[in-house]
Amino acid sequence: MRIIENSEISAALAYPALIDALRKMFTSGCTQPLRHHHSLDPDNEKKGTLLIMPAWQSGKYLGLKTVTVMPENGSRGLPSVQGTYQLFDAVDGQALAFMNAGELTTRRTASASALAASFLARKEASKLLMVGAGAMAPCLVRAHAAVRPINEVSIWNHRAEKAERLAEELAREGFQANAVTDLEAAAATTNIISCATLSTEPLIHGDWLKPGVHVDLVGAFTPTMRETDDAAIRIANVFVDTREGGLNEAGDIVLAMKAGAITEQDLKADLFDLCRNRHPGRSSSEEMSFSASIAFHFVESLYYRGRFHLYLRKQDVWT
Repeated sequence: MRIIENSEISAALAYPALIDALRKMFTSGCTQPLRHHHSLDPDNEKKGTLLIMPAWQSGKYLGLKTVTVMPENGSRGLPSVQGTYQLFDAVDGQALAFMNAGELTTRRTASASALAASFLARKEASKLLMVGAGAMAPCLVRAHAAVRPINEVSIWNHRAEKAERLAEELAREGFQANAVTDLEAAAATTNIISCATLSTEPLIHGDWLKPGVHVDLVGAFTPTMRETDDAAIRIANVFVDTREGGLNEAGDIVLAMKAGAITEQDLKADLFDLCRNRHPGRSSSEEMSFSASIAFHFVESLYYRGRFHLYLRKQDVWT
């Protein structure tokens, strides 16, 4: 069994290729049960969550990702999301690889958001507002820049110093990046808003949004979390990565439905529909779109084996 480090993952998985692989996988599909979701302390979600995510294609590959989400890890100087990924041969059950799931998760999640944006964001979108400055944030910026001509990046974070550090990092990569403190003003002047927080209260409000904006939500992975208010959901065309996951896990969707702001019928499409051309995506320059990308995990099982096999053979270290 091969043990694969984060450095190898980063080298093997460039965003354009990963986004294209996701597009192909949403077209072909696989078996992906709804992920297991366990609160480590049912009375206090800040104590942590365990996620267990299997997926497979019969006769090909089987993957199992195990992730912990610890909202208080920022104060410990540790990432909020950590985990491992195991890859097996789905024919004989042989273990093929074991790897850190942190880099896999951030790149896959960011690429799913960018894939949605390739259908839903205006083609000329050049301004992105990044809400949150954790491990996901730079990945989301880079992934969106792979599908849209992003050059201006504003970053808001509840700890302003983290937003400033991220702005400096992105500026070194060539982005016109700056930290902002007025979230409402930044939201009103951007083309794409990408949210990656662990918030349980709305951060983005519907009355802030201008026509044509695309809102990408990553952080609210439980039914009690949310990053937008009901008004934002109500005025936008709503898309999800998978319908089952969106309806059961995406807090922004679940809470808006409980409040009567939307119904299941208001979900326009998921990424399967978009990638299989069953829905055209954005239909006008003034349309507001909203996508939640929190629930799918099958790509690790079905893409990474092939990419790593190719990459590691080039390095003459595949066994």
